[in-house]
Amino acid sequence: MLDDYLLFLGQTATVVVAVLILVAAIARQRQGGSGTGGWLQVRPLNDLYRQRAQTLSRAGGRGPWRQRLREALQRRGAAGQPQRRVYILDFQGDMRARAVEALREEVSAVIAAARPDRDAVVLRLESPGGTVPAYGLAASQLARLREAGIDLTVCVDRVAASGGYLMAAVGDRILAAPFALVGSIGVVGSLPNFHRWLRNHDIDFEEHTAGPHKRSLTIFGENTDEDRARFREDLEGIHEQFKGHLGRYRPQLNVETVATGAFWLAERALETGLIDGLQTSDDYIMAQREQAQLIEVRYRQREGMAQRLGVATERLLGRGNPVARLLAAMAGPGGST
Repeated sequence: MLDDYLLFLGQTATVVVAVLILVAAIARQRQGGSGTGGWLQVRPLNDLYRQRAQTLSRAGGRGPWRQRLREALQRRGAAGQPQRRVYILDFQGDMRARAVEALREEVSAVIAAARPDRDAVVLRLESPGGTVPAYGLAASQLARLREAGIDLTVCVDRVAASGGYLMAAVGDRILAAPFALVGSIGVVGSLPNFHRWLRNHDIDFEEHTAGPHKRSLTIFGENTDEDRARFREDLEGIHEQFKGHLGRYRPQLNVETVATGAFWLAERALETGLIDGLQTSDDYIMAQREQAQLIEVRYRQREGMAQRLGVATERLLGRGNPVARLLAAMAGPGGST
């Protein structure tokens, strides 16, 4: 009876996992389509900072610093709203750079509203990198701001590595907190191979392609030295394009010195030219509040129940689950930055 119960439990778990994978695939397919729309959230930050300062100034006790703070607030109120606008965006990156969908909407809105050569954008960026096409698209979205003549400052408080640095390099300047991680200018690609396991179990696998370069490494077939060489050649090609991207946006950078795949803390990154200054995003934004109107911009995507369930399932399966890694590898070999 115990064996029957364990068998039933295993079958049930298998069915549940299969259903979750199916729901995740359907949700991802819908998410990749036209989408369900969203809305733009705009929050002025000058008033928020002013209210907090006034709250602090009204705290108990008296002191000369409180009097100076009140006088500064009064002068600020008399001067009215500053004319220059600084739009503040956020990008929280994952392996697939899902935040790029919101970023493209935010960038489009800023370009439509901003005045070139007068207004500016601050991007608070955090990303350890991920897939090449996703982060290439994210960097291209930031390049739209540069092409529109809108000054772009990228602030890194924790990490901008690999694909994250690919994005950061587009900025007119890069600022980082002293202990932020920066760099990792390299490309990596990997996948498992089950050919020997299939052979040991007398299982044949056939794969047919049209075109000599349609497939390099394979998961179930036998990989040859020629396949491996072609795969490494593809990675090298992506790496060269990465370095060309850096040379275009940061010509002062000695690309060959830093494009080794290594990363540095921000203080060392400043010495190598990877960043332009040591400063947290909080300090930089607060310093702008006297001369500019600070506007936080967020695009919120409407998601149905299936999409939310799909994302949650994908995250659950992705936490060290070898099945999730296998499903990702079955999509085909590719590099990630």
